[in-house]
Order: sequence, then structure tokens, then C-alpha cells
Amino acid sequence: MIQLRALVVPVVLAAALGTGTGLRAQDPDASRDTATPIKHVVVIFQENCSFDHYFATYPHAANLPGETPFHPKPGTPSVNGLSPALLTLNPNLANPFRFPPSHAFTGGNTNGMKLEQSAYDGGLMDKFVQFTGTQDPGFPATDVMGHFDGNTVTALWNYAQHFAMSDNHFGTVSGATILGHINLVSGQTHGARGFNTSNPSVLLDTLQSSPGTYLLYQGTIVANADSAHDHWATKKQRVEMTGKNVGDLLNAKGVSWGWFSGSFRDKTATHPDNLGVPTADYGINREPFQLYASTANPDHVAPASVLEVGHDGPANHQYDLTDFWAAAAIHRMPAVSFFKAPNFETGHPGTDSTPLEEQTFLVQTLNQLQALPEWKDTAVIIGWDDSDGWYDHQMPPIVNQSSSPLDALPGLGADPATILGGYQARAGYGPRLPLLVISPFARRNYVDHRITDQSSILRFIEDNWSLGRIGDFSFDARAGSLEGMFDFRRGPRRDRLILDPSTGAVVEE
Repeated sequence: MIQLRALVVPVVLAAALGTGTGLRAQDPDASRDTATPIKHVVVIFQENCSFDHYFATYPHAANLPGETPFHPKPGTPSVNGLSPALLTLNPNLANPFRFPPSHAFTGGNTNGMKLEQSAYDGGLMDKFVQFTGTQDPGFPATDVMGHFDGNTVTALWNYAQHFAMSDNHFGTVSGATILGHINLVSGQTHGARGFNTSNPSVLLDTLQSSPGTYLLYQGTIVANADSAHDHWATKKQRVEMTGKNVGDLLNAKGVSWGWFSGSFRDKTATHPDNLGVPTADYGINREPFQLYASTANPDHVAPASVLEVGHDGPANHQYDLTDFWAAAAIHRMPAVSFFKAPNFETGHPGTDSTPLEEQTFLVQTLNQLQALPEWKDTAVIIGWDDSDGWYDHQMPPIVNQSSSPLDALPGLGADPATILGGYQARAGYGPRLPLLVISPFARRNYVDHRITDQSSILRFIEDNWSLGRIGDFSFDARAGSLEGMFDFRRGPRRDRLILDPSTGAVVEE
């Protein structure tokens, strides 16, 4: 059996356990009072992957010599992947093709809101090379059609075999990183305002980084922007969100929670990127709670003690990943935890990361979580923030319209009644993304075909702890349920799935 990575406990732990903190603790009964047997939710939110990019040929892998083999279990259900016709007679400028493990380093694509909608081409799904193909030097635009299989993303395919996955899960809207993160925690990208640091007293609801390139459009955030509430921000234009997020709802109910980021407290921490250049571990556009004054930790301060983790205090529920493991080591795991890997392990294409580095993070994390006594009532939800423009053949359903200049879908906004709240630049859904649920209560080797989106994760948390809704036309009000991926009729499964962090292969099940 492989050795699990040791839990990281700060040196201050012993002192913290013997002293009072004077902090207002969340109500432990509120954290335990749930609508389902799930008492702990861990959301692992990864980067830039369409469904077809990781699961196009699931459950069939090439199994070429020298690669980690994958063989599906008997009775494995099929998914809405790439048919033989789409693989060989694709309407795009190039056919889809397989990236081998030796080609885990790929270029990054273009994933702006209008570009992704243009790639859909009104549902024909045939303009990906032209609109979202990579712009990185040395990589052809046709790489946008590439996908991996179970010989590279082996761990994800093995988790799908043992637990539940969806093949009908979508980004709430199209576009880049920060939009998916905001929809995860609030389902609402409207309610934004920004300013230029040269004149911070003038608040704007429309902000352009260059002519025709918007960060904000009529109060809706539409592209990556630095937070007005993060003192590590470096860009001259800053943005804040003014509405509610799930952290506000959890606080109001007294439920413990936290967002845990890689190197949240060390802005100097770096790892070599795929070209060998030292790159920051912390992603400033990958921490949505920092956009809200109510849940921000502007100076990235540490919790007063390990006892604060998950509760009110100086860190304001925004922590380093090491803080989670310190709390878990003394059985004070928060009810709701969001994990953000350091940049080099998010799976983000381009120089940042690779699927193999992502696999290491996911497997190490899940091996450790399954070793905790709290695992018996835990649900881990693995989602992704956006598609990075990678090809996916499934046209998303349109549940909300828009008529902004940032939209490229025909007929959008013809009837104002089809625009939620009248808020522009929230056309959705966006691209299809992977989603997995890993839990002792997850259905085994199950594929869920019901339509869900990123705000469905938010809705599961809201419903499980009876938090109510975000309001103000958040997508959570119409989000599909994740409960079909669980089986709550039986007690928790006692089996574990321990994988090799390097290969994703099964070690113990």
C-alpha cells in the first residue's frame, strides 16, 4: 500500500489548543443539522477543461505500450462522448485527436465569452479552431480539438468507475476563470463595480481594459479582474462584487466553512512552469470570496489559531490549504470547504500546469480525505471553472438570454422577459464541463444525465444546510439538482479507493 502524505499541522497547534481565542464560533449543531446524511462537503475546483477534453472516449482508452493502462469494469455505462462520426468526419477544421501522456503539456486556448459563443456557431459546434484555438507560440490552433483518455487522466477515469460522474454539466455562463468561480459561490456575476486606482473615488459599472475589451459590462463582471479587496492585487483596474455569496448564507446559519487556497499566505511561493520559469503558486483570479467585502481577507492574514479554521476570526474564512489539514488533524474539519490547488496543480493548460500535475494533487488530496474518520459522511465534488475553449461537441441549453455586444448566439435577447433580472452579459449555459461526486454515498460507476451547472454545486450546499437562496436572480434558483448522483437509501459504503498519485492507477479498493 502506498504511503499517505502526512497531514500538515502548524507549530502553533499546541499553544492554540491551550488558549482561548475570543472568537465567535459557528454553531456545531447548525453544521450537523443537514437535509441529507452528508455532514461535510469538500468542493475541489480545478481549471480549464471541457467534458470532451477529458472524457471524449470514456470508458475506452487506447492502452498503448508504456502508458498507464485503463480497463473499464463490466457494465460501465456509456457517456455522451465523441461518436465514430465526430471522431473521423468532424465539422470543424480538424478532427478530434488523442493527446498521449507524453504530450500532457499543451498550449492554452482562448476562452473569452464572445469567442466561446462564436465557436458554438448557433449550435453547429464547428468553429472551435477559428475562435478558441490556441494562440500560444509553438502550438497549432487545431490543438483545441485534442483530448486525453484514461491512460493520462487515469485517476479521474478510476474515480468515475468507483463513484458518480455527470455528462450533462455546464458552465453557468461562457467565459474565463473568474466567472466560473463567482457562479460557484453565488450564481450571480451581476452586481459588480470597478474603478481605476488612479481615481478610486469614481465607481464604474462598465470598465474596459482596452477599447472593446470589457472587464465589466453594465454591472456584470465578464473577464478576469483583480479584486478591490485583495491587497496582493497589482492591476490598475480593480473590481468588487456587491451581492451575497454562499459564505454569507453559511455565516447567517452558523455553519462552519472556508475557502482553502494553495500558498494563500505566501505570495513569494513559486514552482517552475512548463518552460522552467518560476511562477506564483497563488492565483489571484481564482479566489472568488476575495471579491466580496463581507468575505475577503485583504492582507491574507493567518487564522488566530487552528481553532478558528472554519469559524469567524481574523482570516474571515479565507485560508491556506495547510490550514484545512491542521484543522482536520484535530477533527475540526469545516462543514463546507472549497479547495483551490496551487497554480501548478490546477490542470490549467499552457505553461501553468498539466493533467498529470493535476492528477497528483487530486489523488493525494482524496487519499488523505478518505483516511479521515469524517469520511463516512463526506461528499467531495470535483468541478472545473471553465472549458478554456477546448472542443466539446454538445451545444449547451440556453436558459438565460442577453443582448450585449459580448454575446454571439443568434436570437439572444429578442424578448426582455428571457433575461433574468434584465441583467446583461449572463447568457447561459456555457460549455459542458466534467463533474464528479466522490463519497461513501455516491452511486457506484454511475453517469448522471440530468442537466446541471456550476450553481448546482451551490444549490446542493444551500439545500443540505437549509440556507435559502442567494436571491437577485441568481442561477441557483433554477439549477438542476446533484442529488441523483447520490444513494441515500443505504448507509455509507465502507470501501475506499486509494490511487497512486503519480499514475492514477488503483492501489487499493
